[in-house]
Amino acid sequence: MKNIQRYMKNINLIIGLLVIVGFLIVMIISFFYTPHDVNSMNIPQKLRSPSSDYLFGTDEFGRDIFSRIMKGTQTAFTVGLLTVFIGTIFGILIGGIAGYVGGWIDEIFMRMMDALMAFPGIILALMLVAVFGPGIVNTAIALGIIAIPAIARIARSGFVQHRDTEYVLAAKLIGAKPYSIMFRHILPNISSQIIVAATVTFATAMLAEAALSYLGLGVQPPNPSWGRMLKDSQAYLVGAPWYTYAPGGAITVLVLGLYMLSNALRDFMDPRSKA
Repeated sequence: MKNIQRYMKNINLIIGLLVIVGFLIVMIISFFYTPHDVNSMNIPQKLRSPSSDYLFGTDEFGRDIFSRIMKGTQTAFTVGLLTVFIGTIFGILIGGIAGYVGGWIDEIFMRMMDALMAFPGIILALMLVAVFGPGIVNTAIALGIIAIPAIARIARSGFVQHRDTEYVLAAKLIGAKPYSIMFRHILPNISSQIIVAATVTFATAMLAEAALSYLGLGVQPPNPSWGRMLKDSQAYLVGAPWYTYAPGGAITVLVLGLYMLSNALRDFMDPRSKA
């Protein structure tokens, strides 16, 4: 049984890494090269089926879908990374201070996080994007704000668990400052939980960005976005199904790879799984 569990961990890790590295390579290449201009319209070639010239076919304006999928990786990773950065930095700060200091500060910070979590995530994102306007940066900021409470709770739990341990008490005895204890001593010991949470947040952010772009509140044309491509393709699902399959498949494969990686990281970093 243990051998099967270890095998599944390795499979999840290998497949997850291969998927993510593959998309990263595509993203890097897209900065310098795409088979066709992503925004160049060629009406006579519209809705062509996949061929050697157009690997994934063309859209309603004759644009190469494969090139736009390549360019869309930039949007996906940009939004994902910005969301993780915002959610992780502020989540660690809020959760760390609440967990380490405790008392009324803990109560105030956690009630604020509870209030933020009370709003459905996608509804809050829609509201923020509607107020501040669509676009990559505003979308990432909105999704980053939504990600803060979950990471803050994980960080708080870790700080509460470690704040009274022997190594923290020893650091206090030698005169270490509170911020030094928090971020030089406690934070490295809870980094595994934060890393797993950040990986899940990345996948969730990509799905949310696709949903916002599908609704017209995310990345705006002509910039390629997989969610926007799904929105534009729905009118041609019967006559040109490849138009839908390409962005839908890209979203599915990348999110699946991220979840497989997060599951593998969780298992490898969980001490109980090594027993």
